[in-house]
Amino acid sequence: MAAEDLEWERSKISNQDINMLKRLGLMKKEDAIRFPSEESYPKPPMEYRVSFVDHLIRGLSTPIHDFLRGLLFVYGIQLHQLTPNSILHISIFITLCECFLGIPPNWALWKRIFCLRRNGSHNVTYNIGGVVICVRTDVDYFDVKFPDSVQGWRKKWLYIHEESANSVEHNIIPFDGSARIQRRRSWDAEASEEEKKATEALMSRIRQLQNTRGKELSGVQITAYFLRIRVQPLQARKNPLWTYSGKNDANRISGDLSTKDLEKLVRRLSRLGKDPVPSSCRVEPYSSANPLPENHPTMTSLPPLPEGGEVEEQAIIAEDTQGSSIPESEVAGSHKSAASHEKEVESEASESTQSLPPAVSPRNKRKRTDAEDSGTSKAEEVVPSHPKAAYDPYVESLVSSDDEEEVPITDVAPRTSTSRTVLASDTLVEGEETSPPQQNVVTTTPPSSPLAPSPKRTRVEKIVEPAPQLGSSSTLLLDDPMIKDLLRIGSQFIGYREYANRAEEKLAEAARKKAELAASKAKAEADEAKAKAAGVEELQKKLEDATAALDEHKAAQASREEGILKRLKTQSRRTFVQTNQEFDLTNPVDDPLLDALSYLELHGSEIREGVSNANAVLSALFPYFFPKKEEPATFLNLAKMFNTPEDLGLKMRQENMKVAVENTVALVADSRQTIDWMKVGDTEQIEQSRWKSLIKAAKPNTKKILAYLGIKPASTPSSSRPEV
Repeated sequence: MAAEDLEWERSKISNQDINMLKRLGLMKKEDAIRFPSEESYPKPPMEYRVSFVDHLIRGLSTPIHDFLRGLLFVYGIQLHQLTPNSILHISIFITLCECFLGIPPNWALWKRIFCLRRNGSHNVTYNIGGVVICVRTDVDYFDVKFPDSVQGWRKKWLYIHEESANSVEHNIIPFDGSARIQRRRSWDAEASEEEKKATEALMSRIRQLQNTRGKELSGVQITAYFLRIRVQPLQARKNPLWTYSGKNDANRISGDLSTKDLEKLVRRLSRLGKDPVPSSCRVEPYSSANPLPENHPTMTSLPPLPEGGEVEEQAIIAEDTQGSSIPESEVAGSHKSAASHEKEVESEASESTQSLPPAVSPRNKRKRTDAEDSGTSKAEEVVPSHPKAAYDPYVESLVSSDDEEEVPITDVAPRTSTSRTVLASDTLVEGEETSPPQQNVVTTTPPSSPLAPSPKRTRVEKIVEPAPQLGSSSTLLLDDPMIKDLLRIGSQFIGYREYANRAEEKLAEAARKKAELAASKAKAEADEAKAKAAGVEELQKKLEDATAALDEHKAAQASREEGILKRLKTQSRRTFVQTNQEFDLTNPVDDPLLDALSYLELHGSEIREGVSNANAVLSALFPYFFPKKEEPATFLNLAKMFNTPEDLGLKMRQENMKVAVENTVALVADSRQTIDWMKVGDTEQIEQSRWKSLIKAAKPNTKKILAYLGIKPASTPSSSRPEV
């Protein structure tokens, strides 16, 4: 596993974060966000990209804004390599341009204010959040008051749906966790003289917004503004923010946040301390209520987009070192801390831009690789034009480590030469084996003189020479340098054939794995389709059952209504006299009297059944509560017997206790002992502990007494004094 992959771990998103995303309207669509399950490394589904909770709450949504897409392209970075504070920097800049300058986000203005730096230290380099956006040292910009650090944001990753995945426009580049951060010339790109002249009025307006007394604008105010109007600055929108029309604006993603949620979110994104959260901006932003002035210039300047192809500023600077890294905490406080660090690396950055290496090409590619081995630049800062192949000792033996210019292909030198270089041409000759792709193979024969220095890391294949025959000229032929070169080249081509066979086997294995993966995906899709079909059949069956039950209910209802109509025909006159209400027998659908009678008949049987059950229950309980009385004949009188103000249950327990006491007294009297019954009745004179000990002593005779009385003893007889 690559070192960059070790930064990823299982996503840990709390319920509090999920609730915040819901309140912000970022989960309004069902498939807008997917949360990882058990994977510890992102594997985004089709049409999804990797993002973070702290990126989304700082203004990121899909489809992304063209300005953000251009920044990612020009800087040569991916979305997960930006820190949360860098995302907020871009959101504030876009809001500043559209709401307070009245222009689209301007690339030339951006280059005058910002640059890019690595995020790390001398001992640590990051890939997740490995770059930070910094304010230039010579620019007076808003004091954003970022938090000192964003705790645990790398662990809160998720998948966001790429809404425009079917088109090129507004797409986020596909996730590649193994892509390393490489410093490019565009990181320090400055505005040209023409761009500086064109944006000078904008810079003056920014200084005016910052320094106008009583109307100072701050980064916290801008942050609170775009959170308050519920528009994501980094989302591709139909209309710019200077046309914002309030609660009915098409760009809003949710309703207004509560005052508590807004204050909590602003404090999470900023370092306010005890300062209050601004309720509004001191400068009124442009909107439909405050339109742009007439003849207001709209300067359009976007960073280059991928559709335009490569740009010169994307060239990689090979001299990028750890010294150019800056910890995120240093840029978190304000732009001043970033500026102070930029001074330390300014000389290094200028040196890198002044002496840029040539672009990687097939001719100087090997020289760049050798430069990496020598330690002049870091390996991670050179982008190879093709994936690095595995180490092959045979191929290594064909490549010299000397940094020599390539020699044109010429005829073989005269036989008298002591050493020569043979170059295998890229031109294919019929009947010859081809060399591995993109390999210019240079081989050097050993010098004839033992005193001549041999090239570094040069390996020469050992050629097994046949034993010379006596009396022949084979010895002279084998000693000839030309014959030796031919034999060596032949052995090399045999090695190339083996290399080609291995490459062919690897390609076949890769094709097989790809076919197996496609087959497994197709099987999973087929299983899912079968499950959906089974679910549809089950729902259809339930629908048919419900329809049949409804038809039966309608038929029963119609039958009841028909019976009612028949009875009403015979009793129409009496009904009219009693209710003084006519009814229409020819069209009984909307007749209220008929509906009331139908409802009464429907529930009458249930009422009768309930009264019958209540009568049976009360009859069964009557002899226990009223042992010396006769049960009433009617249900109403029976119910009245139980509906008394006294507690019948308590009364029954008291009666039973009275019987038990009388039985006990009878047993004691029969024992022919002299007992002072006055003292026995005075229970207040005995202590509770004494009472419990006496009950415990009497327990051995309890079963005998109860058996004598014909009562089955309970499992846990009560010895509570209040019961007595």
